[in-house]
Amino acid sequence: MSTENAKLSLLRRHRLLAPSAAVLVSPICLGGMNFGDAWKSKLGECNKDTTFEILDYFYQMGGNFIDTSNNYQAEQSEAWIGEWMAKYPHRRDEMVIATKYAEDWKTYTGPHLLQSNYGGNSAKSLHISVEASLKKFQTTYLDLLYVHFWDYTASVEEVMTSLNILVNQGKVLYLGISNTPAWIVVKCNEFARRHGMRGFCVYQGRWSAADRDMERDILPMCKAEGMAVAPWGALGGGYFKSPTRSQTDDQGRTLTSLVVGREEALSIVLDKIAKARGTLITSVAFAYIMQKAPYVFPICGGRKISHLKGNIEALELELSTEEIDEIEAAYPFDVGFPLNVINGPKPPLVPQDNMQTAVRGKFDYVEGPKPISLSRTKGPSL
Repeated sequence: MSTENAKLSLLRRHRLLAPSAAVLVSPICLGGMNFGDAWKSKLGECNKDTTFEILDYFYQMGGNFIDTSNNYQAEQSEAWIGEWMAKYPHRRDEMVIATKYAEDWKTYTGPHLLQSNYGGNSAKSLHISVEASLKKFQTTYLDLLYVHFWDYTASVEEVMTSLNILVNQGKVLYLGISNTPAWIVVKCNEFARRHGMRGFCVYQGRWSAADRDMERDILPMCKAEGMAVAPWGALGGGYFKSPTRSQTDDQGRTLTSLVVGREEALSIVLDKIAKARGTLITSVAFAYIMQKAPYVFPICGGRKISHLKGNIEALELELSTEEIDEIEAAYPFDVGFPLNVINGPKPPLVPQDNMQTAVRGKFDYVEGPKPISLSRTKGPSL
């Protein structure tokens, strides 16, 4: 890789994470689920040398945002990322490291441990998980800590108070939440506001052209709460591929649990646009998500540098309104009640989307935040 190419990479043009979080991050987040060999039977092989090569390339191209979890690859992911950062002076402070708690993370050790509190939302689960993560990362603080999922055992008060103890101690800088209903996130953030605490600034969830469920409640909630969105599964769990692609070609990680049954229909449309634009089908899938809303940072997870290169190429692609409409016409998306009563087939995000209001006359509104356009990223990089 030439130094000039690295300088020109749009990955180097960092962005404000969210209106509620002033930290600056690369526009794509590198996912660490593949980093390890404990899950290679499901995810494919990605040994330590390959992991370090991917991390080096991501960093050299300007990436600074990395996502993982305490349980990924039986704890190897956190440990390897920590080992990689420790190799270089100042590397830890250059990076923005996100990890998670709540998932069971010690079951791989076998039955000799009582597993009850090695997972869940409780204060104890949080404490032992974060202490272990800090050791694996070889650091004194985490940039971003997610609640991996809401398990309905701990109260809003327990979760937010326990998280903010870590914030006050300087062990955690920002808070995020993943795979949780919108109404719970709003309750948590309202509790935090009332008590002068830090709330959630990022939501991580499954979102792709084939699975748009987040557009019903999660995306409007993030807009209202000043939160960023970190989508996982933006490439259809590895099932977005050209219809002409050989079945023997390397396809990266594929998880049947992510299949929603619309991947083939979307692949045809995405491939058509990719061929017309001279790019990759994965780049079109990434660009689609990034142009749907502001403060969107898709998580890319691959086992090879070639996978990462294709994701970075998405930053050079700006889809037209017609192309986005063509993608969304690939399958009927039901926004559900009450949204379909307010605006028919599309979720209302701004006042002018409300067809009930439109019958009373013509009105003008101030436009809200929009995704960063490609025209605004043409200046010098870092």
